[in-house]
Amino acid sequence: MGIKRKDLLGLQNVTKQEIELILQTADSLKEIMNRDIKKVPTLRGRTVVTLFYEPSTRTRTSFELAGKFMSADTSSLSVATSSVVKGETLIDTGKTLDAMATDIVIIRHSAAGAPALLAKTMKARVINAGDGYHEHPTQALLDMLTMKQHLGKIEGLKVAIVGDIAHSRVARSNFWGLTTMGADVVLCGPPTLIPRDLTKAGAKIVLNMDEAVKDADVVMMLRVQLERQQKGLFPSIREYSQFYGLNKERLSLAKANALVMHPGPMNRGIEITSDIADSVQSVIEEQVTNGVAVRMALLYLMGGGVSDASASA
Repeated sequence: MGIKRKDLLGLQNVTKQEIELILQTADSLKEIMNRDIKKVPTLRGRTVVTLFYEPSTRTRTSFELAGKFMSADTSSLSVATSSVVKGETLIDTGKTLDAMATDIVIIRHSAAGAPALLAKTMKARVINAGDGYHEHPTQALLDMLTMKQHLGKIEGLKVAIVGDIAHSRVARSNFWGLTTMGADVVLCGPPTLIPRDLTKAGAKIVLNMDEAVKDADVVMMLRVQLERQQKGLFPSIREYSQFYGLNKERLSLAKANALVMHPGPMNRGIEITSDIADSVQSVIEEQVTNGVAVRMALLYLMGGGVSDASASA
């Protein structure tokens, strides 16, 4: 069994059944990571290329490890030393990778829609590893896997996502994915950092963090993108932390067993205090582990040579 759609470009149009299949597969493949020899021959002979136009540590490394654990031939294309610096277009890069018999391309790009453009012009399957402010589907999938493993379900959970929603592709993918899976998603942040598109899509917006966190099953903090502070979108880091930072007092408003999540990297002392980031309720390190499992599952499901590859998400 595999994923029938050719590419994974986002979670906005992915079905509940597809998400469940990915999570179930990831849950079973996670066992491989605990073996002494972390290697299975499942994708032997398949070629996977990571194409990152933006810096990345967790996502890029976990995709590459996922490919290696599944015995795929993995290659990392460094944009800084590729023909892109000579003016090669994204489409031409895709044609070159197709000519090299690449099976799966994993792309991160600063421009929203770049993975979709690449997918339209390539025979290879394309996985979006983050595009602009659009989506980051594999992050949301690993977040959902972590929730399900700890809380036993996703449907009916209250998930508070707090921070810079407007510039967060993680928030968007989680909103679409969690809503599809039946969770009650609450988005919280300063008014200047709440995007109109999600408001129009019916997202529940709460400007008061205490209200957002109250009785939550999951509190997901987003990184304060300090580079955006220059644009004056909130008065100061100190004030932001005061109103939208997660500390012990605020977490006490959530359910007793509430999970604390963060996509990383964290700004300790700004959006989250160190004692909470390192507490027993924090599953931040487990999110990283589950990231490898989810990406293994996707490579397995998309690298299996499914016949019906006509649709993209």
